[in-house]
Amino acid sequence: MNRPSILLTTAALALGTLAPVTVAGPAAAAPPAASAYGPHADAVGHTHPQVLGVAGAGVYRIGASLAALTANGHIDWTAPGCGSVVHAGATGSWAGVLLLAFENDRLVEVGTATAPPRSPAGAAVGMSFAELEAIYGRRGSLIRNDAGDAEAYLVRVGSRVELFTGHPIRPGVGYFQVGPASFVERNFRQGPSC
Repeated sequence: MNRPSILLTTAALALGTLAPVTVAGPAAAAPPAASAYGPHADAVGHTHPQVLGVAGAGVYRIGASLAALTANGHIDWTAPGCGSVVHAGATGSWAGVLLLAFENDRLVEVGTATAPPRSPAGAAVGMSFAELEAIYGRRGSLIRNDAGDAEAYLVRVGSRVELFTGHPIRPGVGYFQVGPASFVERNFRQGPSC
């Protein structure tokens, strides 16, 4: 893989945080307000925001193109997954924090094993499932996979989900992921499709 020099990469990342790219008319140029999906990266500045919501985080928005993120220097590494799935690592302040999954070139999952980031409601890796229930109340529920050997806490937001899965060594949340239910929840319940 041909990598640009560190100076060019640093400059591109700095410009990306200072001047957001717009693809629509003037309405899209206005800075987005915080929503149910949490604040956007450009509202926070150079460091990554502390929120990971069902729309994603920073430039890592659900539905974003792997090719475009790669061309703009936002992808550090890729690894083939199952079928048309490609796993990837983030760059910049999200490096080592976010893990990404793309299906057919589109971002379908953003996950983390660190805290922060937190969900818009304040939930994070390291919490117990009881703490998640206290935060979400009736909006979330504890679920089990189809094999019955793993449990997770699921919060639905439209057709997307926040999914908090267990830790392999200690009780509580070890991984927090967001994306379309058709990908994130299905993979937890049924496992990868191949």
